[in-house]
Amino acid sequence: MQNLKIAAIQTSPVFGDIDGNLARALALIPDGCDLAVLPELFASGYQFRDTAEALAVAEEAAPNGSGGPVTATLTARAAATGTTLVAGLAERAGDAVYNSAVLIRPDGSREIYRKVHLFDREKEIFAPGDLGFPVFTACGAKIGLMVCFDWIFPEAARSLALAGAQILCHPSNLLLPWCPAAMVTRCQENRVFAVTSNRVGHEDRTGQRLDFIGMSEIVSPLGDILKRMGREEEGAVVADIDLDTIEKQVTPRNHIFDDRRPDQYRM
Repeated sequence: MQNLKIAAIQTSPVFGDIDGNLARALALIPDGCDLAVLPELFASGYQFRDTAEALAVAEEAAPNGSGGPVTATLTARAAATGTTLVAGLAERAGDAVYNSAVLIRPDGSREIYRKVHLFDREKEIFAPGDLGFPVFTACGAKIGLMVCFDWIFPEAARSLALAGAQILCHPSNLLLPWCPAAMVTRCQENRVFAVTSNRVGHEDRTGQRLDFIGMSEIVSPLGDILKRMGREEEGAVVADIDLDTIEKQVTPRNHIFDDRRPDQYRM
């Protein structure tokens, strides 16, 4: 058996309070986890007024980047606990800023994913992701990263699954109500585990109030909701999973990937 203990962390950040948000988020991570996922932009808050504001808190978080206070704190926590961490943050790369997810292993190595599908005003703030959908090895698993609005595009989860992902780590700041149910389908159609870590609370910094829906969840390859949180509370949910339960064969004659007919599909 390939057993892992995985956690989805649900936070309520205060915009701009990076030190406080970091401390509160790390305090929510349960002991003994192999993998823990934190929300999108969990340390900074979400509703930037402009690109300059995002750049002011962004970090060079890519594997060869210098890092910053968020990545340094996450790296120290991963090393101290043996937990692989996935978290959303603003990433600086030259003059560009990306809405990214960083994966940090206990040995201090890290990987980056840049959000491909930007939501609403994010298009005014962030550059669109340019690294595709890579899959990384960590904590004995093949891990694919998505960020928030990527959920609405089936191609995102499918690309990761075709590349061998066993677990989709999905830092989010969800506003639309449909994602928790949609991730059930993403898991069923790709036979993967998924960890969606969302935030709660609200922000109103631009004259547009944003209310975040919570409902962080861990879903099995058959679409079973192993754990799901409510719409208001901070906290964490934990599930013990067995990667050996992932089975791409639907019936003796049907396979999730082998039965695909790309020649018949529109792109």
